[in-house]
Amino acid sequence: MFENINHLMVLIPALPLASAIFTAIFGRSLLKERAHLPTILALVASFVLSLFLLFDIRGRVHELHESSEGAATHSVGVEVWHTLWTWAAIGHEYHHPDTVVDGHAAPADVAGHNFDFIVDVTLRADPLTAIMLCMVTFVSSLVSIYGVGYMHGDRGYWRFYSYVSLFVFSMTMLVSVSNFALLYVFWEAVGVCSYLLIGFWYEKPSAAAAGKKAFLVNRIGDFGFAIGLFLLWVTYGTLNFHDTPAADGVAAVAGILGQTRLADPSLYVGGAVGLAICLCLLTGACGKSAQFPLHVWLPDAMEGPTPVSALIHAATMVTAGVYMVTRCTPLFVASPESQEVVAAIGGFTALLAGLIAVTQTDLKRVLAYSTVSQLGYMFLGLGVGSLAGISAGMFHLFTHAYFKALLFLAAGSVMHAMGGVIDMRRFSGLRFIMPTTCWTFWFGSLALSGVFPFAGFWSKDAIIGAVGDRAAAGSTLYTVLFWASLFTAFLTAFYTFRALFLTFYGREKIPPEAGHHAHESPSVMTFPLMILAVCALGIGAVYEWNHTFAHFLGNTPSLAYATIQATAVHAGEHSHLGLALFSTFVALSGVGLAAYFYLGDHRHIEQLTRIMRSPFGLRLYQLSSGKFYIDPIYNLLIVWPLQLLAAVSYWVDRWIVDGLVNLCGRVPVAFGAVLRSLQSGLVQFYALVMVLGMLVLIGTLFLWPAG
Repeated sequence: MFENINHLMVLIPALPLASAIFTAIFGRSLLKERAHLPTILALVASFVLSLFLLFDIRGRVHELHESSEGAATHSVGVEVWHTLWTWAAIGHEYHHPDTVVDGHAAPADVAGHNFDFIVDVTLRADPLTAIMLCMVTFVSSLVSIYGVGYMHGDRGYWRFYSYVSLFVFSMTMLVSVSNFALLYVFWEAVGVCSYLLIGFWYEKPSAAAAGKKAFLVNRIGDFGFAIGLFLLWVTYGTLNFHDTPAADGVAAVAGILGQTRLADPSLYVGGAVGLAICLCLLTGACGKSAQFPLHVWLPDAMEGPTPVSALIHAATMVTAGVYMVTRCTPLFVASPESQEVVAAIGGFTALLAGLIAVTQTDLKRVLAYSTVSQLGYMFLGLGVGSLAGISAGMFHLFTHAYFKALLFLAAGSVMHAMGGVIDMRRFSGLRFIMPTTCWTFWFGSLALSGVFPFAGFWSKDAIIGAVGDRAAAGSTLYTVLFWASLFTAFLTAFYTFRALFLTFYGREKIPPEAGHHAHESPSVMTFPLMILAVCALGIGAVYEWNHTFAHFLGNTPSLAYATIQATAVHAGEHSHLGLALFSTFVALSGVGLAAYFYLGDHRHIEQLTRIMRSPFGLRLYQLSSGKFYIDPIYNLLIVWPLQLLAAVSYWVDRWIVDGLVNLCGRVPVAFGAVLRSLQSGLVQFYALVMVLGMLVLIGTLFLWPAG
């Protein structure tokens, strides 16, 4: 173990923050074409420090297991937390009750404070945090290196790297903080960074619109998340994950995910309140991790630079929701109904996105819907409610980061060579022009499809196996989700290899935008591809060996406490060999069907497409290519009514509210204009008016004498 673990926890996010500030200040004037250097150096250093942190936590896990052998009690999991400073402390003054002088209460200057609400800037380290930090910093480092070639010559080069550094800082803080209030702060910071990066080319209308769409859709989820935090505060009296020890003037407080509550799961609130808390938190997770019905922003996020797509889909924003639900496992366990909702949303989203992906023609959009589908798998694993399912969901997040970053960066390599064209109908046969990109795309496709022994095989099968165990226990819901997950696995293999075959096989076709010099991407772009390809091949098997990942992750306090242990279906307790073989057969069937339709003559797929377009085929092709018309439905039910309401409100404000106010101002002006006409400046006229006025007054007195 490292004695300076507190320094590690601070330096890992501090380095990207320093890089973001330095690049923002000096990038344009001083660094220029070398604006990438601070970001790359900071992210690589953060990755190295994250490895040190991981090794330290592993050492503490071993110590915990050795010290607990034969012991009746021990701490729940492994956690280290370090408070930097107090950000907010709200409370009231009080007198120390034990401070008495000659039988009288102490004077006012002895008063202290009883703080009702405290937000400390506290960082934590545990197995979950260590895994997330290593994954985020490693993938981000490779993406930043790749961006040197991809973004070369862009006039916003320095701005891009400043945003990337800020994005990574926000994500590392999100997974490191030990307080729900700070989690929300960096939850929003990640959202702001995604808005800046998706709309990076803001002069392009579609990019600006995509950035706004991502920002607004996530605000819906974040509103639910904020309500969940209010409910947590009202229910538990704190927002800290950890237990707060007693201090001068401050009583000890049991954290929501602290040792006190984890040692006694009865302290967690269930029922309607517990369900409401979990559903509100899930709403926020659905927004960040693009789950139905808030998934619509992620495919449009492809308008940003490809390195941004890889960063969002693999290492940062979309993983935040999965992380948060995993971190809050005790809350979801206290409300089993909420776990069923998580599983149902995850399974449905995985299937829906898979059905949409099979007809998309934009290579990056195919991968975007693939991300939505794979995130659905992760939520499905988290919703199983067992340690095996939760570990499998997190394991899939971990492996998915590598092969999805690989696929997006490979797609960016294709786009770079094709002059910005990414429509698969406009290019083909690129395997000889771009051999490195082709074979690395093969590795990513095999991993995504779940073919043995690639990374996706181990993590996806672990999720399906955990769902199968719940289905075998007699649950109708999980039985349906089990078969849906297998069908989704078939779709995944089909649409992934459809994209591969359309891009790299068939007759060679190059779009005019690429000119006559289409070639393989430079080494600064292919180097990260090769590293990620190796990870896509072997990282799943390495961590699945002896269930290393699950055992290490299981020492996270949120996952190690008695309720999870009692209900866990531990990896390895049930053999899933038969399921693994069947799942492999399903994946290979999808690959084989894609090869049958897209290698060689395409007339068979054209015939099938015509059938699917016809009423006989229920117009399934239009449903899929139209993304099940979810966006038009949202426009009809939400956007257009709100626009109409805005137009009516504007009319009312402009002509009624402003009209009444303006009328009040114009009446005195009009009255004054009438009186102004009487001001002629002639003394004779004024005398005549006075005489006439006097005559009118006298006449009035005679006609109505005083009674």
